[in-house]
Order: sequence, then C-alpha cells, then structure tokens
Amino acid sequence: MKKDKVVLALIGAGGRGSGVIRSLKQCDKNVEVKYVCEVDEQRGGGVIQELGKLQGHEPKRVADMRKVFDDKDVDAVVITTPEHWHALATVRACEAGKDVYVEKNVCLTLDEGRRMIEAAAQNKRIVQCGTQNRSGDYAFAARDYIAAGELGTIVTVKAYCMLPGTREWILKPDSPAPEGLNWDMWLGPADAVPYNVSRHKAWYDWWAYSGGSSMSGDASHVIDLARMALGDPPMPQAIYSAGGRVIFNDKREIPDNQTVVFDMDKYVISLESSQFGNYMYKTPQEVRFSDKFPEWRNNATRIEIYGTKGIMFLGRHGGGWQVFGDNMKLLAEKTGYFPDEKHHRNFIDCIRSRKAPNATIEQGVLSASMINLANLSYRTGKKLVRIDRENGAIVDNDEAASLDKRIYRQNYNF
Repeated sequence: MKKDKVVLALIGAGGRGSGVIRSLKQCDKNVEVKYVCEVDEQRGGGVIQELGKLQGHEPKRVADMRKVFDDKDVDAVVITTPEHWHALATVRACEAGKDVYVEKNVCLTLDEGRRMIEAAAQNKRIVQCGTQNRSGDYAFAARDYIAAGELGTIVTVKAYCMLPGTREWILKPDSPAPEGLNWDMWLGPADAVPYNVSRHKAWYDWWAYSGGSSMSGDASHVIDLARMALGDPPMPQAIYSAGGRVIFNDKREIPDNQTVVFDMDKYVISLESSQFGNYMYKTPQEVRFSDKFPEWRNNATRIEIYGTKGIMFLGRHGGGWQVFGDNMKLLAEKTGYFPDEKHHRNFIDCIRSRKAPNATIEQGVLSASMINLANLSYRTGKKLVRIDRENGAIVDNDEAASLDKRIYRQNYNF
C-alpha cells in the first residue's frame, strides 16, 4: 500500500492509549483518527475532544471493536487494552486487513505469540510492538558497539526493574458493574466473573489479565532492550524464578518481588523485578530529554552487560549508555533521548512503505515470552522451566505447560 492519508482507530482509551494515539496523530499531519473504541463510557472523552481539536472533527465513539474491523476506511488499529485482550485483538485486526500497533506485553502465552506471528505473516500486516526502545538511536548504537566486539565476549547480563514503592492492597467485594461499562466485553476471552472494582481498576494484579505490573508492565521493556543490544538472541533454554509477596502479605496473586535467571546457553541474563523503597527510581525526565546520563547505582531500570573488555550500563527510555574498563575508565558512551515519537513515526512510515517496523511482532513475542516463562516458573512453585529450542515448547514441567494454555470464552476466541 502506498498512500498519503493514514486512518487509525484506538482500541482501549486509558492513559497510555490516549498518549499513544495523540502522538501518532501529532507526528504526521496526514493521519486521521476515525474511531475511539472503549467499553467504558467513563473513559475516552478527553482524548476524543483533543483529537477533535487536532483534526477538526471528533472520532466516533464505539464499544465493540468489530465495528472498527468492519470499516474498510481504517488502515490500522492501536491496541492499548489490558493485556489479556492483546493477542486476540491483534489476530482479529490482522484477519480484517488492518495493520496493528500493540502495547506490551504483547501476549500472555506461547500459543498466543505464535498465533500473532502467523496472523501478521499470513495477512501481510505491519505489526509494531509498543517496545519503543527499538526506535532509539542509543539502542542501535549499543547493539552495534557490542556486535563489533568492543565489549569483548559477553559473560553475564543483569537487568533491573526495581520500581519504587508499593502499598497494601485490599480486595473489594463483588458489586454491580458501573453504569456505562460493558463488563462482559471488558472480560473478553477471560473467565466470566462478577464485577469487582479490584479486578477492573487493578487488573495488573491478576494472572487472568496480565503478567504483573512490575514484570510485564515494566520489566518487559528492560528485557526487550537487553535482547536488542545483545543482537536478539533466541529463546532461553531454561528459566527459573523465585520471589513472592514480601512487602505486604495481601491477597494479590502477583508477587511484588521476583528474581529470574535465564539460561541463554553461553551466558546468563538475570532479572530483578521488585516494588519497594523510593531510593530506586526510573530515569528522570531531565535525563530522558537531554544529553545527561542517569545515576546508574540507583537507576531502577538499568541493564548491566559484562564483557571481557568492560561493563556497559544501558538505560531504557532515553537513558543512553556508558562503557567502563579498568579502574572505571570511561571507554565509550552514547546519550539517549526518549524514543516515543520516533517509534510512532516509524509505524506510520511502515504503514505506507510496507517495510518491517523497528519492533516486529517476532521480537515482541520473544521478549514477552521470557517474561511469561518467568511467571510460569514462579507460579509452579518456583520450578525450573525448560524450553525445546527446536519447537519452542515447554518440556519437563507439565504444570507450566498446562498453565500456559489459556481457555477462551465462547465468542471471544481465535
């Protein structure tokens, strides 16, 4: 397809979705947003009004994404729903002939990932994953520096997502769904359960809807950037995760602290995912949008790549990177800049050119799978999960293989 005007639709009008669609509209004057699809009438009004001012007319509000898929004017959809909808919405969009921008974590199971890859390939669709570090100049430079052998042989990699703070969680009782919310559509492929505000507003704390706020909500970015810098290695051959609810022993299913080890064959990637003290913090705005570097020692989302010639500190979302050798001598560095706008512009460019986007669905699935497999290890009593690299299947852990198979509700399946 070679066209000037690109017509988009937003599916899921929360804070992140509103920000993404606003950026996609602003990065190209010939982008039109025709629909905002949201099952909750209390959400989406603000971004509809904003988009109306930007393009001279407001997008149509719909609740059912199938209306978007049926409209032949729509070139692409932006999927920013809770995670349990990502795979099914992406597959349906591809089958309807739409290109897709899908937020991380892109899938919750190995089978979902395979279906997304197949749907994109069979329908010749552009699918850009919301792992925006893949559009950062600093990420390309880090990858090229390592590939050139400047860091030497990679020995070990340490990834961190040690987010500041958490608070005690109180499970609210079931209640009638709020007026204007289609609870059945919100649940979609997940089990039919009574409305509960603790599910609706804290969906990141339930395995049914996510892989956890710290893990799939944030550590997915760190793992994806680490994989890119390392040249996009294949699936790990073994994964082990331990942890639990350390800070508050409440009724949340999701742990607030996890340590993960990924056996990549010739080296190991470890991941620390946690939520506690405020002395750990993400790269601040004044670093993301400048030529400064983070204070690496308490940067909550840093990556440490250890080679035989030095250590690289790599920061996501504009943190840049620095390499140090003997006596902490600075050997090389590259500043970063927050890459959202470049990532969104890359998606629009690829809709027109039909070239592969920076964050392909294949790499998005591999990164998401590492997070999902870590969670399976934790959920099966902190047992090792092994992967057959030939077919990508889980071996020697029947419980993990069973947990990885989601059962989709009638009318909400592939």
